[in-house]
Amino acid sequence: MSQPDTARDGAVRLAARLEPRVNHLARVIVERQRAEIPGFDLLPDEMRDVEIAATARHALRGFLRHVRGLPDIDIGVFRERAAERAEEGLPLVQLLRGYHVGAEVVLDTLSELARPGEQAALQALTRIQLRALQAVVENVTEAYLTGLADQQGPARELARALVRGDAPAEVAARYGLSLESGYLVLSVRTLAPQTPLAARRLLRWALARLAPLAEGRVLGLPEEGGGCVLLPSRIAPDAVAEQLSSCRTTAPIVGAATADSPDGVPAAADRARRIAAVAAAPGVHRLRDVLLEYHVAAATDSAPELGALLEPLVRRPGLTATVAAFLDCDFDRRRTAQALDVHPNTVDNRLSRVTELTGVDPRTARGVQLLGAALTLHRMAPPGPPQAVAARPRDATSPSDTHARAPGRSTPVPPDLHSSAPGTTGSGGSRA
Repeated sequence: MSQPDTARDGAVRLAARLEPRVNHLARVIVERQRAEIPGFDLLPDEMRDVEIAATARHALRGFLRHVRGLPDIDIGVFRERAAERAEEGLPLVQLLRGYHVGAEVVLDTLSELARPGEQAALQALTRIQLRALQAVVENVTEAYLTGLADQQGPARELARALVRGDAPAEVAARYGLSLESGYLVLSVRTLAPQTPLAARRLLRWALARLAPLAEGRVLGLPEEGGGCVLLPSRIAPDAVAEQLSSCRTTAPIVGAATADSPDGVPAAADRARRIAAVAAAPGVHRLRDVLLEYHVAAATDSAPELGALLEPLVRRPGLTATVAAFLDCDFDRRRTAQALDVHPNTVDNRLSRVTELTGVDPRTARGVQLLGAALTLHRMAPPGPPQAVAARPRDATSPSDTHARAPGRSTPVPPDLHSSAPGTTGSGGSRA
């Protein structure tokens, strides 16, 4: 047997020892990337723990097939991932570094598994791995740059023109695209603030889910926290809700508004954003679904004082969460306790503490109205460190100033909202 044949057979035997370790090595690759690539921990959990691990397993199995002389795996998986990362805004350097880390893990493991006299086999596998890495890097880079160029393509430019009201008819004519007679405009966001990459990832997922529903006639525009999606107005919001409610760990919050013509898209987009901003739960929301919250949030002159109701709870997030859960559970203390995974008595104690701190009893009709509105403003507040709301000047007067004030607060509080002792209800209130 010739020396090359001996080295090849030795390489096959050495590589075979990786076969039972594929799943373990994929996890090691993810952990090495977490330790060595700046910003890796900022990636969405689904990308880190599912997609990157799956891509690593695909690459490992492809390497083993190549060593045995079997047909190569489909490189399209790597190209598809690269295009997705480009659309999501992941830096190309970070993407390529991930593939290099994977190659290092493979070579380190082969070195550990190599036995005396297998230096030639190890060298052969190193050459195979380096050639494979070069091919992947070339394909990934090309696909990434192509995906980056597509972001500025005709469809994206048309979406931007529609949302901004910047001569969409001219843009459509320039690229030979057609405008819909009307649009269903969606504002898509996550329940909690996310990184820009996670927000773009959410938009890409939504577009992929909705494209079949609209027979491909769907436009998307990235925005802070998510993005704007444009569908033909014939698409029903209920159909959108059905498409977006499955196949995702956490369903997004979606505001929906209809534009009767292309000229109405900017106003519809603004309304959809505001609907999504005040909506508290995942799902597709129309104006009638959040009418009260939408109306309250638009009253800017009273917003600072209303938002100040929650100021004493800023450093007690458990109390804010309890009030929100109590309202969401229609004032049922047992359901609230189940939602928070606490004892019902704990709910009572927390609500009494809220009354003590704010002067507003969430177990009364008036308290429900005030705290519900304050929570709406709280949800709309931009993310960042909490800031105290400035008290009104002492000489400012209003009819409510004749009421008693909560100790240590400048916000007037009607007496019937805090006169109840803990464990009882104020006037007009009822307990679950």
